[in-house]
Amino acid sequence: MLKDLFTEEAFSKRLIQLRTQKGVTARTMSREIGQHPGYINNIENGKNFPSMSSFFYICQYLDITPKDFFDTEAKDPSKATELFEKIKALKPEQLAVIESVINSMK
Repeated sequence: MLKDLFTEEAFSKRLIQLRTQKGVTARTMSREIGQHPGYINNIENGKNFPSMSSFFYICQYLDITPKDFFDTEAKDPSKATELFEKIKALKPEQLAVIESVINSMK
């Protein structure tokens, strides 16, 4: 649906949210992804929009997938990915315990 598409403003807000969750400044993030110090700040302020390759670097830096970036229902996608990796190694009976805990939290 068209209403579900991200606008530049929504993109900027999501970037701010995810960067803040990671606990880094826009300047630090800019430098650590190999850009000029104001790069991320310019995206967050709507002055620039990243290229596709820069977007992939941004996602990699945030430890998320591009899908996670656009999934605004995921409150902390990097933590969800981390947990998912740990869950994959569990035995079936351990998974059942995790499932029951999650179900009790709903």
